[in-house]
Amino acid sequence: MRYGTFSEVELLQLAKENQVTRLALTDINNTSAGLNFVRKSTEYDITPVLGIDFRNGVDPCFVGIAQNNEGYLELNDYLSEHLHQGKSFLKSAPEFQNAYVVYPFEKVIQEQRKSFADYEFIGISINDLRRLPFSGLLKFKDKLVVQQPVTFRNKRDFNAHRLLRAIDNNTLLSKLSTMEQASEDEKMFPIENLAAAFSEHPFILENTERLLNSCSIHFDFSTGRKPQNLQFYNTNGEEDEAMLKKLCQEGLPYRYPEGGDAVIARLKKELELIIKMGFVSYFLINWDIVSYARKQKFFYVGRGSGANSIVAYLLRITDVDPMELDLYFERFINLYRANPPDFDIDFSHRDRPIMTQYIFDRFKNVALLGTYVTFKWRGMVRELGKVFGLPKEEIDMLCDGDFQASRLDKVSILVVKYTKLLQGMPNYLSIHAGGILITEKPLHWFSATNMPPKGFPTTQYDMVIAEDVGLYKFDILGQRGLSKIKETLDILEHDRPEEFAKFDIHDIKAFKKDSVINNLVKTAQCMGCFYVESPAMRMLLKKLEVDTYLGLVAASSIIRPGVAKSGMMREYILRHRNKGRAEEKAHPVMLNIMPETYGVMVYQEDVIKVAHHFADLDLGEADVLRRGMSGKFRSREEFQRVEEKFIDNCRKKGYDDTLIFEIWNQVASFAGYAFAKGHSASYAVESYQTLFLRAYYPLEYMVAVLNNGGGFYRPEFYVHEARMLGAKIHPPCVNTSNNGNRILGNNLYLGFGYLRELEDRVSERILKERIINGIFNSLEDFLDRVTLSIEQVSILIRIDAFRFTGTNKHELLWKAHLFLGKTQKIDHPKLFRPDHQDFEIPSLHTTDLEMAFTQLELLGFALCSPFELLIDPPKNTTGSKDLERYLERHIDIYGYLITVKNTKTHKGSPMQFATLLDQQGQVFDTVLFPPIAAKYRFRGKGIYRFYGKVVSEFGFLSIEVIKMRKEDYVQDPRYADMKTSTKVFEAKKSASADSVSE
Repeated sequence: MRYGTFSEVELLQLAKENQVTRLALTDINNTSAGLNFVRKSTEYDITPVLGIDFRNGVDPCFVGIAQNNEGYLELNDYLSEHLHQGKSFLKSAPEFQNAYVVYPFEKVIQEQRKSFADYEFIGISINDLRRLPFSGLLKFKDKLVVQQPVTFRNKRDFNAHRLLRAIDNNTLLSKLSTMEQASEDEKMFPIENLAAAFSEHPFILENTERLLNSCSIHFDFSTGRKPQNLQFYNTNGEEDEAMLKKLCQEGLPYRYPEGGDAVIARLKKELELIIKMGFVSYFLINWDIVSYARKQKFFYVGRGSGANSIVAYLLRITDVDPMELDLYFERFINLYRANPPDFDIDFSHRDRPIMTQYIFDRFKNVALLGTYVTFKWRGMVRELGKVFGLPKEEIDMLCDGDFQASRLDKVSILVVKYTKLLQGMPNYLSIHAGGILITEKPLHWFSATNMPPKGFPTTQYDMVIAEDVGLYKFDILGQRGLSKIKETLDILEHDRPEEFAKFDIHDIKAFKKDSVINNLVKTAQCMGCFYVESPAMRMLLKKLEVDTYLGLVAASSIIRPGVAKSGMMREYILRHRNKGRAEEKAHPVMLNIMPETYGVMVYQEDVIKVAHHFADLDLGEADVLRRGMSGKFRSREEFQRVEEKFIDNCRKKGYDDTLIFEIWNQVASFAGYAFAKGHSASYAVESYQTLFLRAYYPLEYMVAVLNNGGGFYRPEFYVHEARMLGAKIHPPCVNTSNNGNRILGNNLYLGFGYLRELEDRVSERILKERIINGIFNSLEDFLDRVTLSIEQVSILIRIDAFRFTGTNKHELLWKAHLFLGKTQKIDHPKLFRPDHQDFEIPSLHTTDLEMAFTQLELLGFALCSPFELLIDPPKNTTGSKDLERYLERHIDIYGYLITVKNTKTHKGSPMQFATLLDQQGQVFDTVLFPPIAAKYRFRGKGIYRFYGKVVSEFGFLSIEVIKMRKEDYVQDPRYADMKTSTKVFEAKKSASADSVSE
């Protein structure tokens, strides 16, 4: 990484052009490309050999060449040990049993090696041939082999290499040491040229050929390959099969108390296929994971294509009933499918590390799955800007893309030019979001592993090649939505146990029938609720008039970019609202395949259905198409072949090209964004759970939302939502607040965590002292019991955390300064309480306006209405409630900005959607079409005044903006004329109160 300049596939292409038939891939301290090198080599008629170039930094030690897979395992073990422990390599290699060692010519000369073991050789490059006769190494005739490193193809590669080395060394290109670079002549030569160069020493060629011919590496990439995951959960296959059947039988009464022949038939069909495909242990391992989670009382959600499975439902891996939703069995599993179904198991972000540790402790041969972070525009510009010595301001400007090429200076032009060399190149290895591998063979059979800060071994290959070789990941993910549910339940269990006992959060069937919950969905009152709170989702729910679980399942997938991009989101809405339109517009075959979604592809399995029934592809080819949609396989030849067959088959069936390409474009537009229906159903289950809590325990739920990182919006809007739901909001208090937010009745106390400048250890000391010795009686009592600096206590006083004393905060600040002094900072407890001297403090007062600006500074938002901070009070009280009355008319309205979505028209013109709060605290939406977006800009947080036209699309009201202006706040009274600011503020408060009473 940050050294090589072209891919393993390009290397194979280069080798074929140079008549090479055996090739050793030996990356530096890395095996990332090894598996794909072997996979692709047969296409180029090349016999692959794998090895590792062991170096300390860029200083070569030796090259290890695997004689066979066992030798590759040895090399990977050795490399991994050094990578994990950060150890340097020794000058001499260990005694490998199944691997050769090649020492560079230069190193042998320097170290004056006198003897070599059977497996050890000396590498000679074309450059070394001039010095060979004078080196004294010709006496080791049988040990000399060709070692011609291949790092570049041309000058362009060399330039890219120098840039990568400068980036890796964090140095200016002009200061890059030649010692950090490869020699420019590290190129591949045609075989005849190589033979000619070594013609005076034919024995070197013979030694090399003999060495290479003795090496053989094999990984099974065939379509019929066996899974390489842990083969048996128990000791053998018979025990596994018996256990899986037994667990399913035990799950039947819980999931299907009414029984039914259809359930038994589906279960039998699934079990037969799971056993036949060799996926039994995969299901049992997932069962083991979720069983442990339930024992720990951890909240989890199982989703992914595996949610289409009745076996997964019976094993409680998922909570999605495939019979109720008529989930497509072939999406979950079919005989043509090499890989098992995908299970994504979401845990609370707090529980996930415990679950990961459990998996590593419970099973052998476990690793996190790696992923490659590639060079993209911003990263490239930032790194290249540093390499060329650009100032930060210019780098930022280039990163934003906000420049005209013709106005750039020479250095900036170079930066932009050289991004083309690095675009898409791997930058460094990272960790897959949730993938864990549990293998039958040792982990290092496939690659070496890294040891990132998380402390778990991580593979040097990604999920794509892992699946190719038969390694299928277990996805263990952390999700804040589940943390919100779990914390709400914890609050209720602690504070309102009688309410906690009234419901079962897993009783989804009851939630689906609850009219209160369904009405929240229909009216899009979903702030804080999982997956349904964003402006786009709120808009879709209103347009679809969704008021059922099944409607929400569809909406969860329709909102995905794939459906929207193809233009079928709008078509789906039209057909949903006008049931006759589907018969009129949809192709009869499409409508017959997907009657539930009006002939519109919405789910991943719809693509399989269309490919199978519309284009007559077999299920294996349809599955290739599904995988290709993810983008991971889109460039692969098998995907291209299936695309061609799709079109050919449709033509043979007599469809005209207009229809064929319209359907194909819909398929192609899914590109990684479509959900499996079971996956959408899992999301909808979690949405219903959060909607239930929001409907019946809104304040507890909002506190849990705030305490777990919020959601789509900034924290202040969840605080606002809590206020709208009946909470009285209090700033932090040393006697009542915790580090997180706290609800007592309808009083919501903000946590110390919002005070960005307050040190964590200070809040910890406050809470510890309060638990041990009770609440604080006064500022003096607090200062006696909690050790902290004047700067830290000032933050607490300024936010009014001592308001229980009834003393003005300015007076408290005087007292704190007199008690502690400006520089006093004590980090150890006082043994005895000191005697306090009484001081005469002048009478001081604090205004509401000053408090609002202090809150803005310390919390990031004020607890009063932002409209009270305007210099000029609003000229009207128009709000969301008035939109219907102004339909197709112009409106003048003020709004506090919540969020802006920047997007582009299909022609590429920028436009914007913005969501705002009106003066009554209700939400409204605006749209700025390209001409208006070009003329007006949102300039950060604050209040904007809009003039525009109220329009309705499928019943969703929004404002098409014609003019807008950001309104000014009053001056901060702490740094301005206090009397003037306060006078304006009090006048506006009075006017606001009058308007409310009216």
